[in-house]
Amino acid sequence: MAGGSDVAEPASLSCASCGKPAQLQCPKCVQLKLPRETAAFCTQDCFKASWSSHKSVHLKAKPSEPGTGTPDNEGWLYCLKKGQARTPKLPYFDWTGTLRPYPISSKRMVPAHIDLPDWAADGTPKVEPNSDLQHVVEIKKPEQIERMRETCLIARKVLDKAASVIRPGITTDEIDRVVHEATIAEGGYPSPLNYHFFPKSCCTSVNEVICHGIPDARKLEDGDIVNVDVTVYYKGVHGDLNETYFVGNVDEESQRLVQSTYECLEKAISIVKPGMRFREVGEVINRHATMSGFSVVKSYCGHGIGELFHCAPNIPHYARNKAVGVMKAGQTFTIEPMINAGVWRDRMWPDGWTAVTADGKRSAQFEHTLLVTETGVEVLTARLPSSPKVFPWLNA
Repeated sequence: MAGGSDVAEPASLSCASCGKPAQLQCPKCVQLKLPRETAAFCTQDCFKASWSSHKSVHLKAKPSEPGTGTPDNEGWLYCLKKGQARTPKLPYFDWTGTLRPYPISSKRMVPAHIDLPDWAADGTPKVEPNSDLQHVVEIKKPEQIERMRETCLIARKVLDKAASVIRPGITTDEIDRVVHEATIAEGGYPSPLNYHFFPKSCCTSVNEVICHGIPDARKLEDGDIVNVDVTVYYKGVHGDLNETYFVGNVDEESQRLVQSTYECLEKAISIVKPGMRFREVGEVINRHATMSGFSVVKSYCGHGIGELFHCAPNIPHYARNKAVGVMKAGQTFTIEPMINAGVWRDRMWPDGWTAVTADGKRSAQFEHTLLVTETGVEVLTARLPSSPKVFPWLNA
């Protein structure tokens, strides 16, 4: 999944501040393609201490010429190659539905005082792929759980701010701006930003998009549905959640799809407790979805989360899955069913991220980050009393 790296080998660079061996690079310098020698730092502390003087090099930099196809300094171009390239023309594709990608804006900047995950500068996670936690489900320590609670609360507040601006006429890029700025204001980093080169701070999945939709210049239209997926990195851990919202007046079938998807997640959460097999989550979700006349996406699943964005366990949402293991107190993971109005199969857009339904019919999703407790489950990203009242079935 990961591509090439812009970070030089550690042995070849010295910290621009103290001269020690350096493995980190200033994200702005990477974006502006400035010399690596002046952009390298040994630690976040060195970077922050040098920021007041270092930032002057950015002002002297000349952006690259437009139309070169590089993703760094160009806005309002179409995304290609999982975020690593841009094009001024709409890519050719056998589109499955009526939705089309629109150009995307430039990458949003993150202030120097924000703690960064290890992919922020060059798009490549370093610790996550080779961690033992890809195979072993971590039992979180009390201090990790407390950090997870804090981070998940921030993520919930950020998603609620995004929900509050959804209306016909707003672009998904504007939603991304709200998510980005709200995350930074809380002292967090938007985890999706540059994760395996994903170009935005959240995912916005409209109508037939199943997941990983890239915020762009398209204006939401009356009758759309849109999922907003937010993940926040704060105090060294991630909190992940998403919800699907109505845009204006939505047809009854789409309302039923969204409500059924919400119910699938709620029913799955209700069985979470120590000793429950992970594979049972898919049985519960599949039963409710099929009884409602819908199908369950099989290509994407829930996942472990904590100091890593994605790790064990994998939690499929469909029936007769082969997930191994049982739940234990102290585990944290997401459940995030994706439910389709038509067939379960998916296709991938040319941007390499946007998964859409194979038949062009609509898809909905809801997600929570969960903690298994001694007696059951704690929903770390639960809705707050202040959360926007946007789901009619919760207000009845």
